[in-house]
Amino acid sequence: MRLYDTHMAPNPRRVRIFMDHKGIGGVEVVQVDINRGEHRLPAHKDRFGVAHVPALELDDGRVLTESRAICSYLEALHPEPNLMGHDAFERAEIEMWDRRAELMQLMPTAMWVRHAHLGLATLENVQVPQIAAQGEQGTRAAAAWFARRLDASSFVAGKRFTIADITLFCALDFARVVKFRAADEHPSIARWRDRLKSMAGFGG
Repeated sequence: MRLYDTHMAPNPRRVRIFMDHKGIGGVEVVQVDINRGEHRLPAHKDRFGVAHVPALELDDGRVLTESRAICSYLEALHPEPNLMGHDAFERAEIEMWDRRAELMQLMPTAMWVRHAHLGLATLENVQVPQIAAQGEQGTRAAAAWFARRLDASSFVAGKRFTIADITLFCALDFARVVKFRAADEHPSIARWRDRLKSMAGFGG
């Protein structure tokens, strides 16, 4: 298998942490320079159908994009340690929390970073200050919401580590690019982050 990756982007990082935590090796990693527009080149778009990273190319030539889809495939191949649920309810509950982390936290954070950080200006036709401001507002509100969740729960989806923790971690860590550190403002996020830091994959 071959993973098309962009090291600093949060969505490919979700897949890398997922793989590291499961101990999945033997995957070739190809770096795609999105600042130089390599994801928009025909060689990439024709292969995967979209100008996205991450993308996973199987040994037989079939391809997958979208972080959650790639992780679902890897979970089916490597079911332990389980990160997506053991039964129907747990799978749905973990997906619910993962989607909340993606939609509520990662999406506004990405808009804030992409429209505020000068180094990412090449990813947008025009950086729009109003989008950055909206993204900042959404990022801060979601961090406070998840902090309340983590006041009551050891992990995002409940009592154990799951893919939802990976998604939230990548979102909040990406916000450091615009100097927002949720752990400095919310003790429950700091405690949760420290638990994750001892686990495989969270060092990079």
